Amino acid sequence: MLSEKTRELAQGGHFASLTTLKADGQPCAQVMWVDSDDEYILINTEVHRAKYKNVQRDPRVAVLIINKDNPYEYAEVRGTVVEEIHGPEARAHIDTLAWRYFNRAYIPEQIQSERVILKIKPL
Repeated sequence: MLSEKTRELAQGGHFASLTTLKADGQPCAQVMWVDSDDEYILINTEVHRAKYKNVQRDPRVAVLIINKDNPYEYAEVRGTVVEEIHGPEARAHIDTLAWRYFNRAYIPEQIQSERVILKIKPL
């Protein structure tokens, strides 16, 4: 179960840094929108992206969620991608995130491949 602070940050429109591992073992970090349920950090991406390919090879990740109003308040979650959600649910989720972050639906033209939600279980 995620802590209340982590859930508040993940669901509060704050940005996160997702770190995955490249094929040679080097860490690779990207700024991401983030979400959560009670147990998992949720990252929505596309299947053609390097981050998705990285977690297919090695599901270990780290997510750092930073409070947009106070960057010294953050939550770090180290964990493993344990499930993927594809299809209409993943597509609807990116709209939910776009409304949270930019107060509008996601622009369909920005989608280059299938959307997927990565469910990250904390260690």
